[in-house]
Amino acid sequence: MKKIYSVLVENRSGVLCKVAGLFSRRCFNIDSLAVGETDDPRVSCMTIVSSGDERTIEQIEKQLNKKLDVIKVKTFDETASVSRELMLIKVKYNRNNRRDIMETCEIMKASIVDMSKHLMIIQICDVPEKTNLLITMLQSISVVEVARTGTLALPKCMDTPSGE
Repeated sequence: MKKIYSVLVENRSGVLCKVAGLFSRRCFNIDSLAVGETDDPRVSCMTIVSSGDERTIEQIEKQLNKKLDVIKVKTFDETASVSRELMLIKVKYNRNNRRDIMETCEIMKASIVDMSKHLMIIQICDVPEKTNLLITMLQSISVVEVARTGTLALPKCMDTPSGE
C-alpha cells in the first residue's frame, strides 16, 4: 500500500534531517521525497511517498504529526491526487538511432533539451510510471545518466455539490 504525505514544515535548517530520522529510526521506507519552499518563504512543503501495510501507513502519519517543526500533515492515495515527477535522461545517439529517439520522445511527450554531436538530454515531466517507461524504452540505446526529482503531488480538485 502506497501513501502520499504532504507535510508543511517550518522552513529552517535541520527539519529535513529530523523528518528523515523519524523514518530511519522506525525502519519506514521513503520511496520518494521532494522538498521546496511554498508561497510563504517561512514554510516548506515536503512531499513524501512511502509504502507499507495499513498499520505502518497510520503510524507514519501519527509520528509526523508529533514533530514540533511540522505545521500540517495531509495524506492521500495516488488515485485521489495529481502527481508528477521530473526526469532528465542523457543518452548516446548516432545517425542510425537518432530518429527513433526523437519519435520515442514525441510519443512519450518528452522533449530534447540539450544536444551535442553524440549525446542528448531528454526531459519528461509525468507520472512516475511514465518516467519509468521512458527509461525502459531508451535502455537499448545507451543511457548515460539519469536524474529524477521525487514525486510532487496535490489532491485532486473536488467541487462541492453546491459549487463552492
